[in-house]
This record gives sequence, structure tokens and C-alpha cells, in this order.
Amino acid sequence: MQPDTTGNPQRKGERWGQFSRREFVRRGALLTGAAAATPFAVDLAGLTGAAGASTHDGYKALVCVFMLGGNDHYNTMVPFDQPSYGAYAAARGDLARNRQSLRQLNPVGGFPNGRSIAFANEWEALQGLFHEGAVSIVANVGALVESIQKSDYEDATKVPKQLFSHNDQQSVWQSLAPEGASTGWGGRVADLMLDDNGQHSAFTCISAGGNAVFLAGREATQFHVSPGGIVQLDMPFNSPAVGEGLAALMSRAGGDDLFSQAYSDITRRALGTSAFLSDAVREGGGVNSAFPEGRLGGQLRAVAELIVAGRNVLGLKRQVFFVGLGGFDSHSTLDTHHRHLLSELDSGLSAFYRSMVDLGLSNEVTTFTASDFGRSLVTNGTGSDHGWGSHHLVMGGAVDGGRVFGDLPVIANDGPNDVGQGRLIPTTSVEQYAATLATWMGVEGDELSAILPNVDRFASSDLGFMGNSGLSGSIGGALRGEGSHFSQELLWEIQRGLSPHFTR
Repeated sequence: MQPDTTGNPQRKGERWGQFSRREFVRRGALLTGAAAATPFAVDLAGLTGAAGASTHDGYKALVCVFMLGGNDHYNTMVPFDQPSYGAYAAARGDLARNRQSLRQLNPVGGFPNGRSIAFANEWEALQGLFHEGAVSIVANVGALVESIQKSDYEDATKVPKQLFSHNDQQSVWQSLAPEGASTGWGGRVADLMLDDNGQHSAFTCISAGGNAVFLAGREATQFHVSPGGIVQLDMPFNSPAVGEGLAALMSRAGGDDLFSQAYSDITRRALGTSAFLSDAVREGGGVNSAFPEGRLGGQLRAVAELIVAGRNVLGLKRQVFFVGLGGFDSHSTLDTHHRHLLSELDSGLSAFYRSMVDLGLSNEVTTFTASDFGRSLVTNGTGSDHGWGSHHLVMGGAVDGGRVFGDLPVIANDGPNDVGQGRLIPTTSVEQYAATLATWMGVEGDELSAILPNVDRFASSDLGFMGNSGLSGSIGGALRGEGSHFSQELLWEIQRGLSPHFTR
């Protein structure tokens, strides 16, 4: 199949054809009708018969945590071996992190290529999760059309379009195409999972971080919630009757024209589905774990509550979530605001993982980070400029944790991985990263190349960080879930006994 650079998947088979479009219209009609009948009290059992039989067992969810603005990976996962740190410190000057303050990592199997990295001091909790086997690092990920060398950089046919542009590279990470793409790879994964969620497929894609092309599918649409949870119409004077009257007024068509009718239908559907999902969250009981105050903590708490509601109340089998944290465009705030953002990531991500453990869902929920791009190694005096490849985290009980996947780059200005000012050519593509996560969700065969149009251009579509043995499997998850006091050494010994291929 020829690569499709539009960001739109080529349909394969009946489930991508006319049958699926009819089902999509049918789902929308059911939701609209239910919302029109009872705008504030949609019966949880009222939406029926929308989709075909489920094809995947159990529950799984992907949670994308997008660092908007382009995270500076050099000051997040800092070069640590002495030659790399020396080159890093020389290039960064006063903005370099003090080596003694860094949080050292001891990955399973060691570091690749003889180089090493350490977490910034703010990532104390994430360092602990890494050594527990709940977090792994995927090194030097970025937008690629195909694997390239430095000598290929001037060949425009081999390099993604609009590099170093915020809007375009956010879109590439989320959709695999520059700004203007109509679908994202998370939404295209969800397209294949709608039948799994049956009558409640409208809640397959949920964003707590605003509109994101990542969640837009050909058929899957994103449901938005606020960082504080599901947005509902306030009940004036604490009166249900007044509230219902206001809802009826808001959703009443202002005329017979198509625009007025569409506005009325959308408003009715929004009110009804919000009330419906709120009822499901209340029935699910929410979460008891503590979450930090702030933008990220609020969004992740909302996602945790929606996972409980989706899995336990609505009977969903697959969900995809988007969470966004802005402020990473650190041209002048690398030594100040960036530190606060890293602290927010540390407390938010660790709280979310602990909540999944407490709920017994850690093996069923995988969280991963993404960002526009990395930053330049060379600074402008107060910050860093737009870059390309960067390091990212994957987190969850199904992750083959405590490891580093991919190649750590040579740290040198104008080095073999550098196209100028320390901007790294990625050695792992966004599509390989996405393919590994999509495969874990149940995408397989031709479906994978349909949703990830260039994935066949790379050596592997599975980077191996989603494992099924050792700490990433049920035994390791159970040990972590029970909050046991097993030492890391004992956990390593258990994993060695379970897997003959394990090396520390």
C-alpha cells in the first residue's frame, strides 16, 4: 500500500465501509433522540442496539498526556554519563542542571549505547515508579517519514513538512500530518473499537484538555470534559423544573432552516449526553485517591473517574483519552517555569498511576507522554529553541517497565544526530511509538498500516515496551497493587525466574 500522507486512513473491509457509516449515523440518532426526550435524566439503559458484536475482550484505555509547546527533554531526562554530561554542560552553561542534583536511574538491562540519562530533580515520584517497573523511557522519538541519517536532512522528500512549527508538529504527533488534518491516530484506533463499546460508543474518545485532533476519527468523535469533570448546565434556584425549562429554551430551534435545526439538535445532544455521563460517574463511585491541585491533576482525576464509569457502569471495552498541559515553549523560562511544569508532571502522573493501582486497573490503563518536539541543546541565554527528537515516558502495569527503549543520542553540538544547535534527528518515529500502543489496544494486521500510513517504512512496528511478563504482567501488577514491601532486588529475582531472557 502506498503511504497516505493526508492523515486519513484508507478503509479496509466491511467495518471501514458503508456498514460502519450507517452505524455511525444510527448511533448519533439514538443519542439525539435520548437527549431530546429527557435532557437532564437519560436512562443508563436507554441507548440500545447501536453496534455489532464486540471483537476484543476485557477493558483497555490509552491516556495521552500532551506537553504543549515542546518539552525541553535535555533538562528533563538529562545526559548523565560523564562525556555526555560534559558536552551538555558546555553547551548549556548556566542553564545546565547540576549533575549532583539529578536522580540517577538503574534500568533493567542497563542503558543502550554506553550512554546514560538521569531524571531532573523534580521527578522524585517518577524515579520511584521507574524502579518499581511501572514506567519506561522511549528515547529520541520524533516525526519521521522514514529513517534518515544526517546526510539526508537536506532532501525535502525524506523530512517531515513544517519542522519546528508548533501547530504543524503538534498535528503531526497527533495525526501524522501537518496542521489541517481531519483525523488523529487515537481517533482512528477508536474507529476500530466502536463496536466493542456497543450502545455507549459515543464515550470511546474523551478529552479533558480541549479540542485535540488526536481523538478525531472517521466515525469516532471526541466528548469534552473540563479539568473539573463533566460540564453540566447549572440548576437555577436549585430547581429541576427551572433547569429543565432553561434546557428546553436553549435547545429550541429558532426557525425552520437547517442551521437552526442543527443547532437545536447539537445543544439537545450535548445536554443529554453530559447528564447521562454524569449519572454514570456518580454510579461508578469516583476515585478515593488524592490528586494534586492544578491543571494536570484536575484533568487526570477526571479521566480516572471516567475510566471507572466507562468500565464498570457503561461496560465499555476500549477508551482513548487526551490530557493537555501547556507552557512548555521555554524560550525564556527554562530555569524557572519549566521546573514547575516538571513538578506538576511528577505529582500528577504518579497520583494517576497510584489511583489505577488502588482501583485494580493498573494493567488495563497505559499512559504515555507526547509533545510538539524536543528543544535545542544550544541555549539562547535564557531558554532553548525549537528542536526535533525527544525522550518520552510510558506508564502502566502492562508496560515492560524500568527500561530504556531506543537509542540514546550522541550529545554534541553538530554531532552525528544533530542538524544544528543540538536539534536531534529522531531515531524512533512517532508512528512506531503509536503502533506499539495501538497493537496493545488490539489493532492488528492491515488495520495497523491503515491508521498509521508510513509505519511499514520502518524496521519494526513494535518497539517492545508493552510487555506481558515479569513486572508488566499480572504477578508484578498484583505485587504493586497490594502495596507490598518487596525489595527491588526481590522483584528482579522474581522476574529473572519468570523469564529466561531477562537480564539486569
